[in-house]
Amino acid sequence: MLDIAEELARWAEEGRTFAVATVVAVGGSAPRGPGAALAVDSEGTAVGSVSGGCVEGAVYELCVQALEDGETVVERFGYSDEDAFAVGLTCGGVIDVMVTPVDAHAPAGEVFRSALSAAASGAPMALARVVRGPAGLLGSALLVDSGGSYEGSFGGSPDLDRVAAAEARAMLDAGRTGALDLAEDGTRCPGGLTLLVESNVPPPRMIVFGAIDFAEALVRAGKFLGYHVTVCDARPVFTTRARFPEADDVVVDWPHRYLRRTATDGRTVLCVLTHDAKFDVPLLEQALRMPVAFVGAMGSRRTHADRDRKLREAGLREAELARLRSPIGLDLGARTPEETALSIAAEIVAARRGGTGAPLTGSAAPIHRDGRRRDAAGTAEAA
Repeated sequence: MLDIAEELARWAEEGRTFAVATVVAVGGSAPRGPGAALAVDSEGTAVGSVSGGCVEGAVYELCVQALEDGETVVERFGYSDEDAFAVGLTCGGVIDVMVTPVDAHAPAGEVFRSALSAAASGAPMALARVVRGPAGLLGSALLVDSGGSYEGSFGGSPDLDRVAAAEARAMLDAGRTGALDLAEDGTRCPGGLTLLVESNVPPPRMIVFGAIDFAEALVRAGKFLGYHVTVCDARPVFTTRARFPEADDVVVDWPHRYLRRTATDGRTVLCVLTHDAKFDVPLLEQALRMPVAFVGAMGSRRTHADRDRKLREAGLREAELARLRSPIGLDLGARTPEETALSIAAEIVAARRGGTGAPLTGSAAPIHRDGRRRDAAGTAEAA
């Protein structure tokens, strides 16, 4: 639901009632993952998507029904070999969708209003909702902030709320959205229950080093992919807001010095486009020892070989050197800055989502991955 928080927050402020359908579980190949949402207001206006088109009509009708009867329901959509015209996912997967009516100005809707407002403002928070459990708890919500404080209740024991809040905060700290099972013991909820935890975290960072024409195109690609994009170069004549109007930050500094003092995390992407040894080597010597998601460097194969030799002389180990993606980008035959930016962006997406970069035509690999990726340390985590 948080993927359409900005629009829903506006609806709530305007006093609209609406029903929101959220993907709570996915099996097999499915176009969208947990948290994807479609909402319909009392006037029939719709926003968002749960399937990319396959079952939107049926989900829309479920939202209309929820507005009429006020009931929260969970429906499963899959593919039927017996009935080719049945409503389902043509990609062959299965999704479970929870449909919840929301009156943001009623007491029961206060948690939703707070969650939507926080998410729309970019505040880090997690929204936990019951998607399996006793009928009376279905759809109930708990809002958890980055400090662990929470608002709302599942209506069971205080122990249940405290345990759920602690688990949701852990998922928020990891930036994860997905299902969370709470067992019967420890929560005093007969049979246990399943929560959908949606995490709202600041966008990941992309830092582009080198204020060149390729960087201008890569900034646009990075913004398109949802990154907070910074351009850094030591040359003030090239590193200007006029050249990079779409960048979030434009920094004049030596790249390695800026990288040392700026904040990075396991989602940060570093793109080194300077292809100048006096900038590249001290920057990469530092970058390859940091737990970031991606480190790539531009340059010819000869440049890469020379850079590799200098980095070895600087003391980098094989495991550290193996993290460097150089020459940066997938082999698309790119020539223009825009084509090159596309090839770099494609490699970043492939690295993040576990893709191969190979054509889908003729491939037996699944189109939609299971939502797990490798972090900078090689550990599997939810995307």
